[in-house]
Amino acid sequence: MKWSGIGLKRVGGIEMIRNFREEDIDQVMSIWLLSNLDAHSFVSENYWISNKEMVRELLLQAELYVFEKNNQIIAFAGLQNDYLAGIFVAKKERSQGTGKQLLDFLKTKHQHMSLNVYVENKNAVTFYQKNGFTNESKDVEEATKQLEYQMIWSSYQV
Repeated sequence: MKWSGIGLKRVGGIEMIRNFREEDIDQVMSIWLLSNLDAHSFVSENYWISNKEMVRELLLQAELYVFEKNNQIIAFAGLQNDYLAGIFVAKKERSQGTGKQLLDFLKTKHQHMSLNVYVENKNAVTFYQKNGFTNESKDVEEATKQLEYQMIWSSYQV
């Protein structure tokens, strides 16, 4: 795997990880909402819908990278400093290595990262553990009343 350019990864000329552009916001928001509704059935659908506009504003201020396939955004990752707010992959593109490619890319830009993930989102917990994140603590998220892990990753871990 060869990384080229600032924020770019090309695979066979049809896939790319690149910096988010403001005109990407509608595609990114669609992936964000549908991914959350699908992965978090244990959280009220209204929670995600009612927070959509706030998240839109936060995303415009975050460090975002999008994964394009055939000129369509199929996934994105968002960070604030070293906090990984999430990796979101369109449902039909999951389990094909897209999330791992995004995470590997982020690991080239950050020496350590932390994130929160719902305990009940077992697929995400397993994904992050397989990719070197460890559980640091467990607490209840105030807004949803759901248990979540705080997980950390460091390039210095042995």
